[in-house]
Amino acid sequence: MSAKRVERLEKTLARVAREQGLDQERLRRWVSFLALCGVLEHAVEKGVINTYYLKGGVAMELRFAHAARTTKDFDLGLEGNRVERLQRLEEVLKLGFDEFAFRLKPETHQMELADTVRVEVAVQYRTRAWQTVDIDLGPGEAREVDLVKPAVTGLAEMGLPIAPHVRCLAKLGINEQVAQKLHACTGPLREDRARDVLDILLVDMLGKLDYPRVRGAAERVFVERHTHAFPPGANLPMGWRQELENLARELGYPITNAEGIGAKFVAVVQAIATASAD
Repeated sequence: MSAKRVERLEKTLARVAREQGLDQERLRRWVSFLALCGVLEHAVEKGVINTYYLKGGVAMELRFAHAARTTKDFDLGLEGNRVERLQRLEEVLKLGFDEFAFRLKPETHQMELADTVRVEVAVQYRTRAWQTVDIDLGPGEAREVDLVKPAVTGLAEMGLPIAPHVRCLAKLGINEQVAQKLHACTGPLREDRARDVLDILLVDMLGKLDYPRVRGAAERVFVERHTHAFPPGANLPMGWRQELENLARELGYPITNAEGIGAKFVAVVQAIATASAD
């Protein structure tokens, strides 16, 4: 592979981002995310893994594109315990996708409360470094997944292949995600979880929030993780003000001041807490 071809891809990315009004780094991450989805789909087709699913911010971004906040993490569910998941991921990445190759870096970070391992994957395009992606590798415990056509734009215009669908936690599972995010952003380890507040409000704004199902899932999550009680306090830390306002503007959320965001979050948490759980 010549350096010129990679350079052309970089220039193409810059041009497409400019023409479509996209942030270049966001488009670069979409390329990396969909290359990873491509190799995961390839692995399912070849029987290397039975299935996988995406959750968290990456699933929302691939479902809703510009309406979702940008994320740097690739939340992935695979079957097996932590050791087995890592082994399966390594086997998957060896397959490659189109002209993308992947390398699992040796460092891992154990996230005990969520039964998750964070790893770094180096993405290469035609042997040249493209980007490093953080993958949060959790248990593949979902009963249902949706085959989602990616809503993100720009890859076809760049001349890159796109998997026809990706596997995301089923729509009913979105309520499970919201329950997990509610636990994370209201608990004792919430220092960097302001983004979860906007994720919850975004799902609510899009009309995808099923309050009774969220309550049922939240009651279970809060018991399992045993860090604080449900329903949680919904007052947001003062230190989150600027981040919340920046995220709201980035997403085009209709409320962009911290006080209004906080009040809306309190209202949504109250609606979840008082819903009749399934």
